[in-house]
Amino acid sequence: MSYKNFEELPIWQEAFEIVKLVYEITSYDQIKNDSRIIDQLRGAAISIMNNIAEGFDSSSNKEFVRFLFFSSRSCSEIISMSYILKEIYDLKDVSDVLYSKTLSCRKQIKGFIKYLNNN
Repeated sequence: MSYKNFEELPIWQEAFEIVKLVYEITSYDQIKNDSRIIDQLRGAAISIMNNIAEGFDSSSNKEFVRFLFFSSRSCSEIISMSYILKEIYDLKDVSDVLYSKTLSCRKQIKGFIKYLNNN
């Protein structure tokens, strides 16, 4: 791996974009009083980003992959919650953007897992 810092990883950069989007969405009037969904969305988004960072500093590819699986699962959590935004809070447009960005990030993470497992 030729990256010197986790911030250089495209998957970490993508994850940070998801965090920013989640913080924007969770400030919307429709959901600003639903602390459960806010905490869950923010926690999952931060988990994606932080597990990539933590895994980057692992001592082996095997350990990095373990953290990437945590990130992938957090992506799935956000994808699932995007349905709540869409159906319960009627935030279809932002829900679709969040879903799409998170699905893309999860695919990139899975691709990186495959790469690390083969090297």
